[in-house]
Amino acid sequence: MIEQYKIYMDVCCLNRPFDDQKQERIHLEAEAVLLILNECRSGNWKLINSNALDAEIGQTPSLAKIRQVINLLSVARIKVQTSEELEQRLFQLTQLGFGAYDAAHIASAERGKSDVFLTTDDRLLRRANKQTAILRLKVSNPVQWLAQVIQAEESNDDDTE
Repeated sequence: MIEQYKIYMDVCCLNRPFDDQKQERIHLEAEAVLLILNECRSGNWKLINSNALDAEIGQTPSLAKIRQVINLLSVARIKVQTSEELEQRLFQLTQLGFGAYDAAHIASAERGKSDVFLTTDDRLLRRANKQTAILRLKVSNPVQWLAQVIQAEESNDDDTE
């Protein structure tokens, strides 16, 4: 049985399929993002959108890239709205050293009860790993997270045989 994951991807993740694919890491991350989005599109998993994503995507200089990312994000069936609670959490996270958008995304992912927050931003991943006791969700790179999910599902299949 496939677990029904609720997933939040930051703008770095959503942009990855449109980045230069010559580097292996970027190519692998793009493939992982697309595989995860396919699972969301098929209804197995759920992608979470937020006002923070809309705001950051709107800062993208290229109108073509904005359209491409919005198209990917159209798979989302859950939209987290700004609230007093979310604003308070955002403030707490910025006090811990997270940037404004990173804090807004983490707070939105937590508010949306996401199982995982996916990012390709190494600096954000390092900061999140130092703050695991404070964060209310797992923060991971899409390649690493997808590999763990596949491994766990294969392990579960072995247990049922």
